Amino acid sequence: MSHHDLTPVMAPAAGPAIGSGSASGRRRPFPTAALRGLVGLAGLVAVLEVLPHVGLVSADYLPPASETGRALWQLLAEDPFWTALGDTLTGWALGLAIAVGAGVVAGVAIGSVPLLRAATASTIEFLRPIPSVALIPVAVLMYGTDLRSKLLLVVYASFWQVLVQVLAGMQDVDPVADDTARSYRLGRWGRVRHVMWPTALPYVMTGVRLAATVALVLAVTAELVIGSPGLGRELAVAQSSGAVPQVYALVLVTGLLGVAINLIARAVERRALHWHQSNRRRGAEG
Repeated sequence: MSHHDLTPVMAPAAGPAIGSGSASGRRRPFPTAALRGLVGLAGLVAVLEVLPHVGLVSADYLPPASETGRALWQLLAEDPFWTALGDTLTGWALGLAIAVGAGVVAGVAIGSVPLLRAATASTIEFLRPIPSVALIPVAVLMYGTDLRSKLLLVVYASFWQVLVQVLAGMQDVDPVADDTARSYRLGRWGRVRHVMWPTALPYVMTGVRLAATVALVLAVTAELVIGSPGLGRELAVAQSSGAVPQVYALVLVTGLLGVAINLIARAVERRALHWHQSNRRRGAEG
């Protein structure tokens, strides 16, 4: 996985709040949008069901959706599936926690000291574009196929997502606010706590949200390629044994897991930034 696209990403600020009448009117499209999404999903399932039956696609490569659904139902009744899911979530959660902690600490330390930021800029720009999958041979040589190999890839990929966002947030601090804090004789820690951190927090939460998705991708990749315990290894075993419906069922599980993680990360982000101007504007718009 490449890190070329790790430029800071911030959600666009919401537009000005409008009158309460218009806000209540804007609530109406959401059920319609959800209904359209369900219709689209149902249409996709119907297409996947019909294509193999009419012979446009061989069922050996794309089984009907009903067959994939039966395979998924069978997986849910098996203990090894839940063990594999637990292994994937364990590697994801531990790697993400380590990456977020290291990224925030390093970002605040580097971003709050201009000399340190200048000294480390070239090193960061050299290391972050290295694809995470290029470290797979190193991980295998160092740790074999156990959890530590998975953590190495997850932490490396997720760390840069957080660090880049924290550095961007620290750089976005209002110089007037910083000078005001200095005039009140706040020390470095006081300025970090009361001036820099509130400015950087929206960037931090964006980095955490991006890192959560990247961590899942690398966890499954490590399991798939290295053979670490988890959904990825189950997917590789199903593919090698020719269990095509089970392969698609496992792919569906990983996809749903990614959607769930993204939704949870967005919910945490909104809750952590409930005081932020963009969230207040969204609430005013309904």
